[in-house]
Amino acid sequence: MGTPQYVEYAATMNTDGAKIDNVTAFIHYLIDKDLKVTPLKTLQGLIWAKGYTAGQLKGHVYEDVPVTFQSWREAGLIIAVYSSGSVAAQKLIFGHSIAGNLLPHISAHFDTHVGHKQQEESYTNIAKALNVPPEEVLFLTDVVGEAAAARAAGMQSVILQRPGNAPLTADQTASHKIADNFLQLRLSKTP
Repeated sequence: MGTPQYVEYAATMNTDGAKIDNVTAFIHYLIDKDLKVTPLKTLQGLIWAKGYTAGQLKGHVYEDVPVTFQSWREAGLIIAVYSSGSVAAQKLIFGHSIAGNLLPHISAHFDTHVGHKQQEESYTNIAKALNVPPEEVLFLTDVVGEAAAARAAGMQSVILQRPGNAPLTADQTASHKIADNFLQLRLSKTP
């Protein structure tokens, strides 16, 4: 399979200590390639911290999220977030959202430290960390490959078709549960 290009690029950096220009170029490379690598997402979280804590940034959440999080928590459901964004970034987004602090509703956060989002093993790792059988987990996503990986791990999945999301093919809508928002999901805790 070979060495990924970004690893080869990093290896060419000055061995006496990377110069700012080299580091900046490498970061731009990762961003340009839309590589969801853990170090880049960690750096992103550190940069965002200043803006969120200063009140200059607010995390976007859809209107249905706060009320649904509240009802799910009242029903005894565990809410966990799995994102390619770092755990630190997730906590900033949900702690400083346009709807206020949503962190009290969230029991766990996962990022690419558990694995990549389109790999079955990542979802197995999450179920183990939550100490819940995979079949009792409902994974919500807007990415078909993520839904497929979660299902391969034994989880239930629903693809959210929010405004601005990539359109789904007829095959995808036929083979996956689809919802437009959280309010369409009637969830309850299994005994």
